[in-house]
Amino acid sequence: MFEQFSDGYYLGRLYVEPYGGDRPAMHSDQHERVNRQLYTTGEGVERVDTPLVMKVGRRHLAVHGEEGVPERTLAVPEAMLDDAGRLPDLREVLLAKADRAAQLIEMGAPAGI
Repeated sequence: MFEQFSDGYYLGRLYVEPYGGDRPAMHSDQHERVNRQLYTTGEGVERVDTPLVMKVGRRHLAVHGEEGVPERTLAVPEAMLDDAGRLPDLREVLLAKADRAAQLIEMGAPAGI
């Protein structure tokens, strides 16, 4: 679903759609799989429920897992969308690599923490 893009990001394509939740979300099983595949090191006990940091347009979002979101969909609260008039839409999404995500979270950059 995500492929190597740069030193700091993976690139993927997801349906981005507005929804009534209070934080960005994707299907919980898919969130866990991506988290396990791209954010864990394989050493010891690691959390797989930490937010995935994704960049959509100009905005970084902390994406959480949620059961009601369809697979391959990024559900974003309407207030966080730059161009809600074009959605839902299949869009390129950048997923920050683990070290970049940690930096962004420390700086408070992603919305939806």
